[in-house]
Amino acid sequence: MTTLETRVSIAEALTTVTPDGLPFRFTAYDGSATGPENSTIHMHLASERGLSYVLTAPGDLGLVRAYVMGDLEITGVHPGNPYDLMRMMLNQVHFERPTPSEALRIVRGLGWSHLKPPPPPPQEHLPKWRRTFEGLRHSRTRDKAAIHHHYDVSNAFYEWILGPSMTYTCAVYPSADASLEQAQYEKYDLVARKLDLKPGMRLLDVGCGWGGMVRHAAREYGVQALGVTLSSAQAEWASAAIKRDGLEERAEVRFLDYRDVAERDFDAISSIGLTEHIGVRNYPSYFGFLLDRLKPGGRLLNHSITRPDNRYRSVGAFIDRYIFPDGELIGSGRIIAEAQDAGFEVRHEENLREHYALTLAAWSDNLVAHWDEAVAEVGYGTAKVWGLYLAACRVGFERNNTQLHQVLAVKLDDNADAHFPLRPTW
Repeated sequence: MTTLETRVSIAEALTTVTPDGLPFRFTAYDGSATGPENSTIHMHLASERGLSYVLTAPGDLGLVRAYVMGDLEITGVHPGNPYDLMRMMLNQVHFERPTPSEALRIVRGLGWSHLKPPPPPPQEHLPKWRRTFEGLRHSRTRDKAAIHHHYDVSNAFYEWILGPSMTYTCAVYPSADASLEQAQYEKYDLVARKLDLKPGMRLLDVGCGWGGMVRHAAREYGVQALGVTLSSAQAEWASAAIKRDGLEERAEVRFLDYRDVAERDFDAISSIGLTEHIGVRNYPSYFGFLLDRLKPGGRLLNHSITRPDNRYRSVGAFIDRYIFPDGELIGSGRIIAEAQDAGFEVRHEENLREHYALTLAAWSDNLVAHWDEAVAEVGYGTAKVWGLYLAACRVGFERNNTQLHQVLAVKLDDNADAHFPLRPTW
């Protein structure tokens, strides 16, 4: 049993690892507290189980587990958009690893019994070592399982967050006061203009989501468009939308791995939000496959989240276990280099980082507006995960922890002709 002489309060332990202090109020079930008393944001560790989550999974994973299970209570922000708290956590809270002697004192003072990890929340995906039973990383079987975890949550849930466009990728804001729908239309149209789409062309959209690009290209540009996705829920929704819009003769979405597309000689390929799921080691085969499916002079537009540098590192435990299992990010330099090494000529690239921050803010607003419906559809824990995820990602783009790059490349013909104008036309 912990004695009075060695007992450590939870607030004292927290202060040890955050020497600069907290910008919000923190209290715990043991009666201890730290942080400004007048803060509008209040975090409360409500139970011993919550402490066990934090101690057995240091960093964001333990905090998320406690929060999702209700052992870490937050007031002063809406659970659908805890942006103000996330901005404080990422901009103002600085954790320092305790020395071994300090760590031993803290654990002994809090109680050894808290080092027994509680079961993780049901929303959490398997750790990487357990996923080997689903196949090797980025094998077809394991990729399908990862996509199912994230995208087959509920089409209704995504409709409430994404809005009528059902577009789960960065929008392009023509002005700061544009609506989300206007910005998503502009994104699809920018991709179409960069690909120089014209009536009768054939477009392949890999990782097509709910078919937004496929329908835009068919409706606005008269293109024969094929989209493929590993999410059965997305394919079902997209097929119904194509039928609803009367586009069956020009648009199709298949529940299919992009690697199984048999058709060739496409005039253009769009890849919007797929590269993050491919795996960096698979870039050569990815770009090689896309090059092989284009006709000479055909263009590829690759739109993906990137790092601000080209050093490989994990996406973090929270994102990997709750949001994008097996997701990987790298810098635009590596993406461009891999496309070039596969045989593409890169003609243009741009960073849309600020646009993704605006997009995420709009999705958070949608989640708050439909909070009751979202909770009824997917449960309070899952809804809280999404509120946390969207807000944290918004801060990440604002801080330049992540970026969004569009890379436009072309397959040269045998005479090294890019079939490209002297200056961009978009």
